[in-house]
Amino acid sequence: MLDLDNPRWNELKHAYGTASDIPPLLRQLATLPAADGQVEPWSSLWSALAHQGDVYSASFAAVPHVIAALATDPAKADSSYFHFPAWIECCRVRRNVPVPDDLVDDYTRALSRLPMLVADASKRPWDDGFMQCALAAIAVAKGQPAVAEAVMELDPETAEKFLEWVHEQ
Repeated sequence: MLDLDNPRWNELKHAYGTASDIPPLLRQLATLPAADGQVEPWSSLWSALAHQGDVYSASFAAVPHVIAALATDPAKADSSYFHFPAWIECCRVRRNVPVPDDLVDDYTRALSRLPMLVADASKRPWDDGFMQCALAAIAVAKGQPAVAEAVMELDPETAEKFLEWVHEQ
C-alpha cells in the first residue's frame, strides 16, 4: 500500500489536481468516522476521488487505505467503508480507466479482502443501505462490477418492482 508520506501522492491526480491533500484525509479514516451527509473526511474524499462517476490515479491509491481502516473494526465501520471501494471499482470498469502499474497489486489485493470484512461486519445489525453496500463490495471483489452497481440501486422498493417485472417476463 502506498505510504501516506510517499511523495508519489504529489504525482497522483484527483478531480481537482494533485492528490497531495488526500493522505491527511485518509489518516482521519483510522478513527472510523461516520459518513452521514457531508461529514469530513468522507465528503472531500468522495468529491475528489469519485467525482460524478469519474475516478483517478489517486482513487486507486486511496482504496487500500480505506479498506485497511475498515479492517480495524468491520463491525463498527459504517457503510461508506464498503460503498466507497465498490463505487470506485464500478466507475473504473464503466469508464475503462486503467489502474497505474505501481498501484494495481495493492488495489486488487485490497478489493479481495472485502468479502471477509463483510462477513466480520455481519455481527452487527444492518439497515437497507448497509446491506446494499456490503453486497456491492462482495460483488466487486468477485469481479462483478455490473452486479455491484445494480445492487447499489436495488433498495427494497426497487427490488420488489424488479421482481414483478421478472415474473411478468
